[in-house]
Amino acid sequence: MRDIGELPSRGRLLVDSAPIIYYLEDHLEFSTRYENIFAGAEAGDYELAITTVSLVEVLTGPLRQGNKALAETYRKALASPPGWRVVDLTPTIACRAAQIRSETRLRTPDAIQLASALEISCMGLVTQDRDFRGLSETSGKLDIYS
Repeated sequence: MRDIGELPSRGRLLVDSAPIIYYLEDHLEFSTRYENIFAGAEAGDYELAITTVSLVEVLTGPLRQGNKALAETYRKALASPPGWRVVDLTPTIACRAAQIRSETRLRTPDAIQLASALEISCMGLVTQDRDFRGLSETSGKLDIYS
């Protein structure tokens, strides 16, 4: 796992749920950690992708609080180009995620994140999840940043 400060200045990134939530909710401790990614995307330096799993996780908080308007704002921001590419869970990604799960201790949502990032040829996966530590053999050419 690499430090987020080591990110190259350009490229395609798959962003896991937690960094998105921290940024959108202006989390006191973690939002500034990830703000360069989102600013870089606005400047055209990064192409950001999320999975449908992340979309579920990001929308759950506002919906649980009964804030449908905020959930809709997030949905529009994350599911509408430009800015974000939503990666659907395809049979190919599901099979790749199953293979990853068979080789690691990753839970299904995390295996889907990794499989999706590999499938769309991302240079990196941005996550706060420490379960991704030590996955260099599985991730191949994909760097994992936290």
